[in-house]
Amino acid sequence: MIAYLGLASAAVVTIAGIGLAVFGVSSSAAPGADDFGFIEGVWHSLMRAIDPGNLGGDEGWWLRILMLLVTLFGIFIVSILIGTITSGLEQRLGELRKGRTQVLEENHTLILGFSSKVFAIIGELIIANGNQKNPAIVILADRDKVEMDDEIRAKFPDLKNTRVICRRGNPIDLDHLKLALPNLARAIIVLAPELDQPDIYVIKSVLALTNNPDRKAEPFHIVAEIQDAKNLEAAALVGGNEAIYVLSDDLIARLTAQTCRQSGLSVVFTELLDFDGAEIYFAELPKLVGLRYQDALLRFQNSTIIGIACKSGQVLVNPAGDTCIQAGDQIIAISDDDDTITLTEHQFVPVEQSLISIKPSAARQPEKTLILGWNGRGATIVRELDAYVAAGSEIVVATDNEAHRSVLQALSSELKQQRLRFARGEITTRALLEALRPASFDHIIVLGDTALELQQADAKTLITLLHLRKIADLQNVRLNIVSEMQDIRNRQLAQIARADDFIVSDKLVSLMLSQLSENKLLDQVFRQLFSNEGSEICIRPASDYVKIGIPLNFYTVVAAASQRGETAIGYRKCALSDDKDQGFGVKVNPAKNDTVLFEARDQIIVLAEA
Repeated sequence: MIAYLGLASAAVVTIAGIGLAVFGVSSSAAPGADDFGFIEGVWHSLMRAIDPGNLGGDEGWWLRILMLLVTLFGIFIVSILIGTITSGLEQRLGELRKGRTQVLEENHTLILGFSSKVFAIIGELIIANGNQKNPAIVILADRDKVEMDDEIRAKFPDLKNTRVICRRGNPIDLDHLKLALPNLARAIIVLAPELDQPDIYVIKSVLALTNNPDRKAEPFHIVAEIQDAKNLEAAALVGGNEAIYVLSDDLIARLTAQTCRQSGLSVVFTELLDFDGAEIYFAELPKLVGLRYQDALLRFQNSTIIGIACKSGQVLVNPAGDTCIQAGDQIIAISDDDDTITLTEHQFVPVEQSLISIKPSAARQPEKTLILGWNGRGATIVRELDAYVAAGSEIVVATDNEAHRSVLQALSSELKQQRLRFARGEITTRALLEALRPASFDHIIVLGDTALELQQADAKTLITLLHLRKIADLQNVRLNIVSEMQDIRNRQLAQIARADDFIVSDKLVSLMLSQLSENKLLDQVFRQLFSNEGSEICIRPASDYVKIGIPLNFYTVVAAASQRGETAIGYRKCALSDDKDQGFGVKVNPAKNDTVLFEARDQIIVLAEA
């Protein structure tokens, strides 16, 4: 319509210009005035068509009559043309606001779905993209584009050098999927929606990518979130070797079980999983070929070696000290950045052998664990604890739901090292908590009630933590508490409860998804670190490795841990365990030439077999 109206307007103006030139109409009624030429006539006619007010200045009836016709045409036709252009622009802007247009990006990170995890992922990717040129994040979700833009802008007023582009569409619809150009994305993150049976939508989204008839020939790099382990087999069939799945509930349960037994461990996990500070990198260094793993540990001043990624594809975390690095192998290192993984020039390693004091780890003693509340992750936590604790240990589960009694009785028959007891009562009541005598337990876990709305569940957890703090203050004891916060914004509120560690579900899962989207090889490393088989992160007394009260460098600590078949990656100063600004006393990947003085309660963070 715009084209036709434009042509009609041009034709009338041109005809009027020809008429002015052919019939010798003058530009003024005064004698001797020049006649209109063709160009001047077209311009004169165009001005009358656009602005009828110009008609009042014309002199001479032939000119007035001709210009009146042109003006009348302009009132109807040109006005329609202008109105059509305006409405077309408004319609186009409306479509842009709806997010139904195709993005113009390549080598971007594509996020399919929009949940509370998306903000933590965006925050981590912004940090990871700091040294990249023109990075972009594209989000495709079945939500209003303007709402997504507003929420992201409110969370991140400064995106630094990263651009975030939102589009509205269903990730399982092939036509909608084209809007985000998945074939040009360097990584794709699939989030579980906040709906019933979210795994179905995740599997369908992965299927829409891998079985798309218009897909690229090269394999995708897909990282997806699965909540129920029962759906993992079906998801693996759909994703093949193109998709890596993060079992969110299983991950949180495992980390909760490990963290409750070792105060400060959640800080270590967070440090390794986020992009701010020390991270895990892979690097191939030919100068290390032929060197033993235990010798390679001492060849880096500002990085910490934790394993070897073999050329064959096998990943070894904390391998035997005499493992030889072969040509084509990559070292796995904790470092501030990939360009900081550099060998020291000097061959002399300043290990202070006289300060090494190796002691065998103390025999494990029976432990008592109190679990307040219950959800779908509870059974995994109990089973995971059973793989760590000594025989004769005990677990008490307190919940107000009588239906959980039968579930716990069935679970009790599976346990080998622990005895499980059920306590009925509302965990937010002070009377129940005092009756349970929390100071008599070695570990306390507060689980969120997933049957409640997210903020209500976190509020229930906060009330329980506040009661526990009051009981601890009155009895002048320190409780080892791990609490599960479902909303990261509530973590700061929970810190007033003085809990030793906090497991924030969405945060940790988001960090894992972000890390895997940057490097697929990390999947094998994380599987070993977060499993009860093989080497894992342990926090042990510093006195088991070195002499206490004498300044020494971290080279000495690394050498001492190596003699025990372990890899030292940091330490914890217990005097700073309540200081948030000091990382709760946890220092991962310290410079090995820095001098540190360990006190009696300080600890060493190592990779070891539990």
